[in-house]
Amino acid sequence: MRLVSLGSGSSGNCIYVGDDNTHILVDVGLSGKRTEEGLNQIGLTLSDIDAILITHEHSDHIGGLGVISRKYGIPICATRGTFEGIRAASKSIKSIGEIDSSLFRPVEAEMPFLVNDLEIDPFRISHDAREPVAYRFYENEKKAAIVTDIGVYDQKIVDALQGFDILFLEANHDINMLQVGPYPYPLKQRILSERGHLSNEACGRLLSRLLHDGMRYIELGHLSQENNLPELAYETVKLEVTMGDNPYDGNDFPIYVAKRFGVSPVLEC
Repeated sequence: MRLVSLGSGSSGNCIYVGDDNTHILVDVGLSGKRTEEGLNQIGLTLSDIDAILITHEHSDHIGGLGVISRKYGIPICATRGTFEGIRAASKSIKSIGEIDSSLFRPVEAEMPFLVNDLEIDPFRISHDAREPVAYRFYENEKKAAIVTDIGVYDQKIVDALQGFDILFLEANHDINMLQVGPYPYPLKQRILSERGHLSNEACGRLLSRLLHDGMRYIELGHLSQENNLPELAYETVKLEVTMGDNPYDGNDFPIYVAKRFGVSPVLEC
């Protein structure tokens, strides 16, 4: 199983997950052109994609959905609340446009489903969207998860992410940069709320509770362009792991930061 970020951040998110037989996109917040170019770099095209999974209806996760779904007829998997959000967004975001409802495949949190040989298990997260989810992927004994746009984590989420080979986790902002930055106060409060985004520090604390000897890769994603820096996210998360109540050091595992624009390294398990 492979996981490749094609672009991650407030300007657009799209992640490929797949193997030799199954090819999936998680969110399509990039343009059709950028998505196709990213797939080409890993030897694929949009015609190869078996399904699109949507985490929630915000524009940086569905910006390319209309063009891609209309042109290629790819099934769209999302919760019913997210479908309602996509329909509402299509009326206000011109680039999305009308989406054929026959492409929708409703999913429910904690109800696993199959796309070819990949088992996919959505689970609830806390974010200011209608019915957001994160996704876990299983292939035989291999396990990967993508968890972004999450304002807060609890014990249920910690339990849901135990024993994974690959984790793609949100490290959205540095708290100090956000607090002194240019955003208006209500937006700062939204980001810092329990329905907002995970800070670098919170990401590191969550990761500290998920590490295990068999973990292969960690990738940090969905970084804010205004309120974070790749180097800062990387060092803060490593420091939280080193200082955390766990037997590991921040240098014990490969930690990557997903590129905002462009394809990140292929993570394989």
